[in-house]
Amino acid sequence: AAALPLLLLLLPAGCPVRAQNDTEPIVLEGKCLVVCDSSPSADGAITSSLGISARSGSAKVAFSATRSTNHEPSEMSNRTMTIYFDQVLVNIGNHFDLTSSIFVAPRKGIYSFSFHVVKVYNRQTIQVSLMQNGYPVISAFAGDQDVTREAASNGVLLLMEREDKVHLKLERGNLMGGWKYSTFSGFLVFPL
Repeated sequence: AAALPLLLLLLPAGCPVRAQNDTEPIVLEGKCLVVCDSSPSADGAITSSLGISARSGSAKVAFSATRSTNHEPSEMSNRTMTIYFDQVLVNIGNHFDLTSSIFVAPRKGIYSFSFHVVKVYNRQTIQVSLMQNGYPVISAFAGDQDVTREAASNGVLLLMEREDKVHLKLERGNLMGGWKYSTFSGFLVFPL
């Protein structure tokens, strides 16, 4: 209660102060914004009963992709060894490009990524790296010589800047793709 008079002194003259349902006035860059009976909309904006719309800055970002065919380097025209995915299960915000199989961060924030890949043959080793802007961040390895369908998985939280890029790279081996064994997923945990 003691802080409220101080807050009122900081508000520009002529800015009405209203509070409904214990909602305090919000000051953004010297502007007065009063949210009354607000409700979030599907696009991440908040619309008040006064018709004011303010974007929350935390619009939803998430993707999940699968690969339905085997991934063998001899069949690839791509020398970068990028693992391509051929089906998107979720792509909220459309920041995962299926053609390049690269995720581009729409804003600075903390992002979560995970992947799961399965090797094709026994007596073989696979290694997959999650690449951020061309540099490996984490890797997963599967190399048991007696197991035919061994899996490699990993996950990480990354601080990403706007326009940073993430993709998977096959460092060595062949991936099993049939029945959608290989997956790549990510989402924005929170913006910064």
